[in-house]
Amino acid sequence: MQCSICKEKPATVHLTQIVGDKMQKLDLCEDCAKAKGVNDPAGFALADLMLGLGAAQEIEQSAGGAELKCPHCGFTQADFKKSGRLGCPDCYKTFAEGLGVLLKTMHKGTRHVGKSPASLRLNREHTDRLKSLQNKLAQAVASENFEEAARLRDEIKQVSDRPGERPAQPKNLAR
Repeated sequence: MQCSICKEKPATVHLTQIVGDKMQKLDLCEDCAKAKGVNDPAGFALADLMLGLGAAQEIEQSAGGAELKCPHCGFTQADFKKSGRLGCPDCYKTFAEGLGVLLKTMHKGTRHVGKSPASLRLNREHTDRLKSLQNKLAQAVASENFEEAARLRDEIKQVSDRPGERPAQPKNLAR
């Protein structure tokens, strides 16, 4: 098996990364492994292997050659390259330009949406929609806008009666 980088020497260092259901293998010869710092944990660019070869260079290029440093915690690009982690929430803002591309390759997007099941999320959205409509209905009744109140009442009934969704209990409104 040949080295994945130089494609000349036989690979003696084999690294495997599993992300979700995808497995990526990286086979390195001794020289390329040493150059990447695989044999020296202190110089090991974990970000390169976690995010793919060239990831650390991509972050550096986004900085325009200047060494970025987080103003809050003092974390640098070199720290990220070695650990594969950021120091604080402000680091995401400081290193945003280079991280956007890297995060897109690792995840479905660049915005965290949580790990709740889709059915739970849909149920919450449904409940929030009903609460919003009920609040609008209460405001319409309070301001004696009965045409709008009737429209909102019908919309609440329509949203509540959707099949497969649990209807929310309507608020008691003064009539």
